[in-house]
Amino acid sequence: MIDIEIEDQAWSYTEGEVEALTLAAAEAALAAADFEGGRVTILLTDDATVHDLNHRFRGKDAPTNVLSFPAPSNPERHLGDVALAFGVCAREAEAQAKPFSHHLQHLVAHGVLHLVGYDHETDAEAEQMEGLERVVLAGLGVPDPYSAEQGDHD
Repeated sequence: MIDIEIEDQAWSYTEGEVEALTLAAAEAALAAADFEGGRVTILLTDDATVHDLNHRFRGKDAPTNVLSFPAPSNPERHLGDVALAFGVCAREAEAQAKPFSHHLQHLVAHGVLHLVGYDHETDAEAEQMEGLERVVLAGLGVPDPYSAEQGDHD
């Protein structure tokens, strides 16, 4: 089950579209990682909220595009929470000359994969995670975000 909470109305630019894009990306990421049936909460919020979370939990005094908070093992199968900052996401999509919807789905998939144990601290981890992201996004009709034509790494 995927719970989507819209805290910042900037995310509501098209009625229902953001929720559908977010849900599709989260479900595809869970399926690709063989974690179907897990519960995830996705918070669509503003830069200030993500800045605060990034500062409190990662010691970084700046907003970022997406944060993932994996949950400890629990009987409810809650895998964790993902938070996205609208302003950062919108600016990145514009700077990378890609549709906002594509960038959103990439970041949701990226965040959800962190919840189920994927990371990109080493080159090998990054290669594995990015490969899975490519599979997820291709299934959603989103071009490879890591190709030269699509801009920089998120």
